[in-house]
Amino acid sequence: MDPNRVEEASGKMSGDGDISSVMGFSGFGKKARTFDFDAIFEQTRRTAIERSQRALEERQMTQMEEKGESSKSVKSSVHAQRNKAAAATSRKQESDSSSDSGSDSDSGLIGPPPPPQHTTQDDDDDDDDELVGPPLPPGYTGSTAHSDEEDEEGGAQDDDDDDVLKKIPDTHEITLQHGTKTVSALGLDPSGARLVTGGYDYDVRFWDFAGMDQALQAFRSLQPCDCHQIKSLQYSITGDVILVVSGNAQAKVLDRDGFNVMECVKGDQYIVDMANTKGHTAMLNSGCWHPKIKEEFMTCSNDCTVRTWDLNSEKKHKSVFKPRSFQGKKVTPTCCTYSRDGKLVAAGCQDGTIQIWDRNLSVHTKFHCRQAHTPGSDTSCLSFSYDGVTLASRGGDDTLKMWDIRNFRKPVNVATGLTNYFAMTDCCFSPDDKLLVTGTSVKKNEGNGKLVFFDRTSFQRVYEIEVTDASVVRCLWHPKLNQIMVGTGNGLAKVYYDPVKSHRGAKLCVVKSKRKEKQAETLTQDYIITPHALPMFREARQRSTRKQLEKDRLDPKKSHKPEPPVSGPGRGGRVAAHGGTLSSFIVKNIALDKSDDSNAREAILRHAKDASENPYWVAPAYKETQPEPVFAEESEEDEEADKEPEWKKRKI
Repeated sequence: MDPNRVEEASGKMSGDGDISSVMGFSGFGKKARTFDFDAIFEQTRRTAIERSQRALEERQMTQMEEKGESSKSVKSSVHAQRNKAAAATSRKQESDSSSDSGSDSDSGLIGPPPPPQHTTQDDDDDDDDELVGPPLPPGYTGSTAHSDEEDEEGGAQDDDDDDVLKKIPDTHEITLQHGTKTVSALGLDPSGARLVTGGYDYDVRFWDFAGMDQALQAFRSLQPCDCHQIKSLQYSITGDVILVVSGNAQAKVLDRDGFNVMECVKGDQYIVDMANTKGHTAMLNSGCWHPKIKEEFMTCSNDCTVRTWDLNSEKKHKSVFKPRSFQGKKVTPTCCTYSRDGKLVAAGCQDGTIQIWDRNLSVHTKFHCRQAHTPGSDTSCLSFSYDGVTLASRGGDDTLKMWDIRNFRKPVNVATGLTNYFAMTDCCFSPDDKLLVTGTSVKKNEGNGKLVFFDRTSFQRVYEIEVTDASVVRCLWHPKLNQIMVGTGNGLAKVYYDPVKSHRGAKLCVVKSKRKEKQAETLTQDYIITPHALPMFREARQRSTRKQLEKDRLDPKKSHKPEPPVSGPGRGGRVAAHGGTLSSFIVKNIALDKSDDSNAREAILRHAKDASENPYWVAPAYKETQPEPVFAEESEEDEEADKEPEWKKRKI
């Protein structure tokens, strides 16, 4: 054997000894043990899920014991035992697999030690109650199957969450004073920032929740339709314009600040076929915006038509729908609406029918119910549910009916005894589509108007709110704010909300304190006037503005009194009133020169010499035909007679 190799081997052995004393392991040159990290991670994940399930079940069992549910706690303990047994089985399989994989190298481990959670996994039985990894979400089932009893328990918990009465936001309310007459129209923009109200007093008021304080004052009030009652107000889907439907034949579109954007054209009332006119010819009844197209809206009128309009073309309507009775006669529509997807157009008519058209086919109805309400009563509102299948109708016959448009012959549910005195009483669905809301009418001093809530499935009257001692006309449940707006017959607009379940809206203005009113400017200095003080030391007393205005009125310079007309030839550089031009001024001052003409004869004869020597005005015209004058010579007696006084001549 080569001695050099022996020395090299002995050196390596001495080096390995040093390394083993320092690093804590030896055996360089042997085959290292391999680990399957994917299997380790998968096993760790399963263990974490099982432990989390056990901890969750034990927590639920503790809560059930506190509630006194002994039977459910027994069932959960059984499931816990099953899970523990499954966990023990999985641990046993894990130990077997680890023993099989490392049997050939158990005598001496080479390389770094395995992870701590892998080596101590089989020994840590005291840590079974601890959660490993992030907590599982509520209701996680995992790989273990739950029994039917647990499903029933979860269903009962869901029923508690779905308690419809707890979803009605009526714990708080604010009152907006619109006026003294009926609030017949309500509109809320899609974001819920502004509310607009209209009434029988012809006024439209704008309310900004973010800008109001506890005084609850409208920031703008106007009369867009002069002396016509407001029938309907609605914001478009974008919230930038408002549709105003009043008692005249022309609907208007206003912007968010109340300025006029568009006015529909009026049709020719002498044309028999209403499809050939450009617009409505009689009073409007209702109107609404298209739910998908922001430029399109619809109106219905007493001219027996329902018309759609385009915001960009105000000269003519877009399409015409003509409701007809069973005999083919004209019928007046009292309310109209779009379906949620905008594909259907529905109208409630005075003969008690509800007629629905396809928006693109205006000739024949798609759905037609001929005896929906009592003939002769005004159907005040139609409202589609959010799923687009159910239609609610509020009739003038004191009923509220719910229809399935797929089977439109008879109503699904009917509620009676809901008094209705107004042609615009609302009904609407809750944002979750589980409740149906409407208002009731009352006569003066005969009770309170109520807001009534019906369960959509059973159609039972589940809740009601006494609003005020007048009729409840309009109601609106905004889905984003989760607040209910109500318009009443005594000029009030009420907003119901819940501080926890509602968002923004009325919550923004109730937290703001009232602004301090600006006090009128008053005298801060007391004037002491002595009656016998000298004028130079006397302070000027404040005079009222009325007296000062009367004094200024007498001053021609301060009051800008117009100067009187000039009489005569003019003075001070001003021309006379009857002559404004330069020529008239010259003629007036030259041809009409006034001098001392006391003796008329001398004034005439003064120009006799010039006229005889240089005839210019009259003599040339009669030059050929005028005879020459022959004057008799005057005698001396005549001269003396002329010189005698006048009284002597009269005496002679």
